[in-house]
Amino acid sequence: MLITSSLVTFGRYWLFMKRVFTAPDRWRVFFRRTVLEISKLGVDSIPLVIVISLFIGAVITIQMKLNTSNPLIPAYSVGLATRDIVLLEFSNSILCLILAGKVGSNIASEIGTMRATEQIDALDIMGVNSANFLVLPKVVGFLLFMPVLVALCIFTSMVGGYFVALFTDIISVSKYIYGLQAYFNEWYVWYGFIKSFVFAYIIASVASFYGYYVKGGALEVGKASTNAVVASSILILLADVILTKLLLQ
Repeated sequence: MLITSSLVTFGRYWLFMKRVFTAPDRWRVFFRRTVLEISKLGVDSIPLVIVISLFIGAVITIQMKLNTSNPLIPAYSVGLATRDIVLLEFSNSILCLILAGKVGSNIASEIGTMRATEQIDALDIMGVNSANFLVLPKVVGFLLFMPVLVALCIFTSMVGGYFVALFTDIISVSKYIYGLQAYFNEWYVWYGFIKSFVFAYIIASVASFYGYYVKGGALEVGKASTNAVVASSILILLADVILTKLLLQ
């Protein structure tokens, strides 16, 4: 029963995506809505990204120092390990898991409310492709702004570690900065951006899917929002394993 239900949901999702990814009827309206979605989904997430990244960068630096307090391990390895952890996992996978809760629930509840109040039905009656009109700007807008959030997360996390070096005696500033620069692999940056694009698509599309097919009232909208966050998180973790195997082997 569970397998059958999952297959049905999987099929409905791709049929829904087929409706979403069609040429907009009015490109001017599409671009206007995309800019609004960039502001709502991306720009409004900047404060959350900054706060979380600062603290996570600081915590990673402290923990790496505590777990590498060995005379055989050079002190600059703390900065090196902090940099690689941020580039490989935190700035893309963990960040997107956090954004799945904020952005995903926002999208699912917004579209779900429109379904519950019959606004989507009104669009369909007027001959508008409601899936394309409502969802495509969200997916495109979030995809376009995701690299900005990732870059901001990387920078802010490094700054968080720098504050630890600056205001404590855990590690010197010079050794921390040297560790950030040592043995730098440019591919790690591109690897993080590639993963973030995939995860951003998962968050926006899955949340839109669950919101679009809400049946009922406010209670069902809340359930759809929860299901969207759970499904997005699971798919992000699954995609993380697959992409890590493909891109870092």
